[in-house]
Amino acid sequence: MNAKHRKTLKAIFARPTSPSVVFSDIEALVVALGGSVTERKGSRVKITLQSEEWHCHRPHPGKEAKRYQIEEARELLERVGVKP
Repeated sequence: MNAKHRKTLKAIFARPTSPSVVFSDIEALVVALGGSVTERKGSRVKITLQSEEWHCHRPHPGKEAKRYQIEEARELLERVGVKP
């Protein structure tokens, strides 16, 4: 995990939830942690990390993740034991 991934991880676990986390940075963090990002129909993606799955939509037209998406990413990371 490089410095950018650690920064993204810190932003995901920040309280209150930051609205400025770029969704592609969340995807890159998951891949760096050994997970996978699978393209689905349209803007849908399936993010898998240690057999835990998270189904979501990529934000559009913007690139920043919505607050609820950041909170769902935080829950996924907590379920697999990742801490900031």
